[in-house]
Amino acid sequence: MKLFKLLPLSLAVAGTLASVGAFAAEYTQQELIDGLEARLAEVEARVGGETKNTQGSAIENLQSEIPLGIVFTGYARYGTAYDADDAKYVGTDGQLNGNASGRLGNEGNGGEFQFGKYFEGDNGTVWDVNLMLEHWGDDVGLKKFYAGATNVFESQKDLYIWAGRDFHQRPQTDLNDYFWMMHDGQGAGFYNLDLNAFKFDLSVVGQAGSGPGDNGRYAVTSKFHGFSTGNVDVAILANYGFKSDSAEDNGTGTTADTAYQIGTQIKMYNQSLVLRYSDNAKDSVFDLAEDRTAMLAQFDGSYSFTEKAGIQYSLAYQTIAGEDEDDRSNSNIIVRPTYQWNDIHSTWLEAGYSVVDYDDFDATNSSWKATLSQNIAIGGMTWSRPMLRFYATVGNSDNEYSGRDENGDLNTPRDEDTLTVGAMFEAWW
Repeated sequence: MKLFKLLPLSLAVAGTLASVGAFAAEYTQQELIDGLEARLAEVEARVGGETKNTQGSAIENLQSEIPLGIVFTGYARYGTAYDADDAKYVGTDGQLNGNASGRLGNEGNGGEFQFGKYFEGDNGTVWDVNLMLEHWGDDVGLKKFYAGATNVFESQKDLYIWAGRDFHQRPQTDLNDYFWMMHDGQGAGFYNLDLNAFKFDLSVVGQAGSGPGDNGRYAVTSKFHGFSTGNVDVAILANYGFKSDSAEDNGTGTTADTAYQIGTQIKMYNQSLVLRYSDNAKDSVFDLAEDRTAMLAQFDGSYSFTEKAGIQYSLAYQTIAGEDEDDRSNSNIIVRPTYQWNDIHSTWLEAGYSVVDYDDFDATNSSWKATLSQNIAIGGMTWSRPMLRFYATVGNSDNEYSGRDENGDLNTPRDEDTLTVGAMFEAWW
């Protein structure tokens, strides 16, 4: 039997950095820790296409036989929701921090469906070829088609080299479903170059255009990771954006020639601190927006009160400013207490509050949301999927400023209440 490091069965998930709260009593503390570490690595893979990035971390020693045939993986959430008031969903106009009022009972349908094939060469190299289709709108589109190889160099067995179209550099936080960096595109690069003190990732990607080619916007992405001291793990990300002449020729013109980002994620026990600065960009250096600056600080974590009761939480603050921007800040907080009745049934209550404060004029937008969800899941862990949810959401969006019309006049302020009941399944596999 030949063994190999797990290759990316990656898919985009809009969800779940897991809480260690709400666990069934039959799990030991070490099982919870081991399960959490493995699940965090898997979730990072699913939301960011970054199993490649995490090969050397929590799942570094996980090995298996190469799967035979076509491997089908994916993520999906579909259901229906009835809105009995002004709006089905709760949101703050101008929000910067993802779904800043909270995502539970506050998001739509969609999914990603991936087919992968794995090979092992006589020379010991291990390959994967993956294709993913996505459905988040009216059409089904091609999101991924890439190939990669590992065990290419004797001295760098974890090094993964790839080329094609892929999810790329998608670090995400769960409760607000926020990808605080995102560089999906077509290109090539490598992950997990072992430099002893740390590991290094580097890729060059072009933003996908309307057809199979790119649109002339490019990103050089990098990540230094594997810095670990005790229970603290540090990753540093740095990206550079630029363009070619075709960015102007194909109608996707930009106002800046270059952009850059620098950020760090510090993980401590069940907590994560994210700091990020963007110049001529926000979440992506593909933006190439002249004079735009964005600064983000975000803290996420979870706490277990008992073996069955826990809480997840997220706090974020972000500012954006620029010549073509409405200068503003977005502050938000989300908490999600959870209770696991047994290894099938659980109850979640999520509450969120978001404020957008504008600098150039006197206007403040705000929203709040509360969702009660009764869940049926395949297992007793917070991250267990598939899951059926039956939920009710109440909330309000008070938007003093909702942009301007074509004449430059202020749009009418909107104050909308939400009362929604719904059912949805969520699954990854």
